[in-house]
Amino acid sequence: MQLDLTGRRALVTGGGSGIGAAIARALGARGADVAVHYANSKDGAETIATELAAAGRRSIAVGGDLTDAAQASAVVAAAAEHLGGLDIVVNNAGHLVGRATVAEMTDDHWARVLAVNVSSSFYVTRAAVPHLEKSTAGRVVLMSSLASENGGGAGSVAYATAKAAVVGFARGLAKELAGSGITVNALAPGFIEDTAFHNTFTPEAAQKGIVAGLPLQRPGTVDDVAGAVLFLASDLSSFVTGQVIDINGGANFR
Repeated sequence: MQLDLTGRRALVTGGGSGIGAAIARALGARGADVAVHYANSKDGAETIATELAAAGRRSIAVGGDLTDAAQASAVVAAAAEHLGGLDIVVNNAGHLVGRATVAEMTDDHWARVLAVNVSSSFYVTRAAVPHLEKSTAGRVVLMSSLASENGGGAGSVAYATAKAAVVGFARGLAKELAGSGITVNALAPGFIEDTAFHNTFTPEAAQKGIVAGLPLQRPGTVDDVAGAVLFLASDLSSFVTGQVIDINGGANFR
């Protein structure tokens, strides 16, 4: 059995930069046609779509605010129309938004973090299910985080809560969609270097401290996450559903 995604049609949310960009490129390299969603990274998404098209893949960059149900549905519809359907949906879009303690947190901050990380995945997946049900190899991959297990760093209560909710969503959805042959799994990355997340919210000294404490003694890379997506998107994982794969260098053991 080989990791061959030729002919598979994938939507990657938040695919214009960082982990999402690595996932989109990895799927394309294995033969998949890819719709690259973006919210703010339009140039990055269009660059990746152009690269994939030049390599012979069907690809499109499609923008939208996934915290809005109508826009999320439109993104899915555009992806399915351009690719001729969907087999793989990678709900990568998410964000810490900002650090805030519970005592100082506003209602708007709490709602925004849950919307960006949980509601967006729900809206996209709900819109994609009718397309995935027509596939012979439907796959949904959701993005959780190490924060869902250890509570995250300072000021990350809302984010940790949201990412824990993603795990619950993945497991419940896995049961719901199993009868249609669709698998649903989640990833829980730990410290991944050179991402906007840590470059924005984690000071350099703290980053070095995190890496020094990892059993593998190196930071994770965007390709480490992309590799796990390739596994979950392929036939290699056809009997794997409702699971969470930790990608954290040994920082935490489930």
